Amino acid sequence: MSQDTDGRNAYLATFTRFESTLSGNGSSWTGALRREAIARFEARGFPTTKEEAWRLTSVAPIARTPFTLAPGTTRAGVTAQILEASTFEPWECSHLVFVNGRYAPDLSRLRANLEGARVMNLAAALASERGRVEPHLARHAGVADHPFTALNTAFMQDGAFLEVPPGGIVPEPIHLLFVSTTEGPPAMSHPRTLVVAGAGSQVTLVESYVGLGGGAYFTNAVTEIVAGENAVVHHYKLQRESREAYHVATLQAQIGRNARFASHSVALGGALVRNELNAVLDAEGGDCTLNGLYVVAGRQHVDNHTLIDHARPHCSSRELYKGVLDGQSRGVFEGTIVVRPDAQKTDARQTNKNLLISEEALVDTKPQLRISADDVKCTHGATIGQIDEDAMFYLRARGIGREAARNLLIHAFVNDLLDRITIDPLRAGLECLLATQLPRHGGKEAR
Repeated sequence: MSQDTDGRNAYLATFTRFESTLSGNGSSWTGALRREAIARFEARGFPTTKEEAWRLTSVAPIARTPFTLAPGTTRAGVTAQILEASTFEPWECSHLVFVNGRYAPDLSRLRANLEGARVMNLAAALASERGRVEPHLARHAGVADHPFTALNTAFMQDGAFLEVPPGGIVPEPIHLLFVSTTEGPPAMSHPRTLVVAGAGSQVTLVESYVGLGGGAYFTNAVTEIVAGENAVVHHYKLQRESREAYHVATLQAQIGRNARFASHSVALGGALVRNELNAVLDAEGGDCTLNGLYVVAGRQHVDNHTLIDHARPHCSSRELYKGVLDGQSRGVFEGTIVVRPDAQKTDARQTNKNLLISEEALVDTKPQLRISADDVKCTHGATIGQIDEDAMFYLRARGIGREAARNLLIHAFVNDLLDRITIDPLRAGLECLLATQLPRHGGKEAR
């Protein structure tokens, strides 16, 4: 049974039913976007392992599972207390909560100190803020060669819209919490986030994805971020889906003149995870930082694809991704830095480091440079290693047990990434989570 044909047809049928439920049968201004996107998906189909970008990650489990659109009315006992326990709350910031892809206003709270920023759920913005949303929505994250982005665009109902006016400085993070429940048949949600940071503005955004309970579900998220001239945008993503879940996410960042964009991605959950992060330095003086951490065990599979496109001169980028893999888990990292012919004076560095703490864990890493300019400074590198037995001996000789010594070394490996997280509740929560989670990883230690 072909994943390309059968999975595609099931999603097309679901789209037909979905479109019939929309007001005016999809004739709103977003109707054209949806129909173009589903047409691209119909022509393209799901990616297969015969394609270079997907050769190490099979999405057959997603294609062959009859996911239904998660009903927006299902709450499954979700309470503020449950959310606090799953996301390291309380934080002193604004929170927008989404359950199964739909906005939950009674669980959300917007604080007063937003400095003129518009913060709302996307469904409301599509209805009332067309002039602000339309110039950017689906203009940066393309659907032509990205079937999961096409699916998200076709099925988008809700998510978040954030616009910071020129010169606006939002003093506290804005937290978007996407919660999936597992009642009923396997369900899917397609949350969409659009962030527009005006010239000279500053904002910090946190996206959290969590699953309540076990069971299989599918989250397919797309985030578009536009950083205007001299804007500063800090983005954090925490992925803690259930161990049976499928998570595919695309982040597309457009970085303006002298703007700074930093992304910190942490992936802990999910059975099959694919993260695509693309940043375009589209004007002189732009700066981009990508940091990532993935900690997996059992039979988890996590795939990180990054692309930093230096399209203009005098731009810089720094990228550091680290992975800790236990059990029979599988990791994939493919990071590409593109330097275009006119992008002279580019300064770019890329590093991927992986720690295997099981003999059966496996990681594939492929850092790449594509340079078409001659006056640049670009470096890249990757390492794959195991627990250092000399360090283990040193710690054990001082009375530290083998399990505790192993975890000390793992924490030393990941701490430089955790230290780059400047939101105290998030960093402290992750440190605590890793401290309790790592001892339960059951892989056989490498010797």
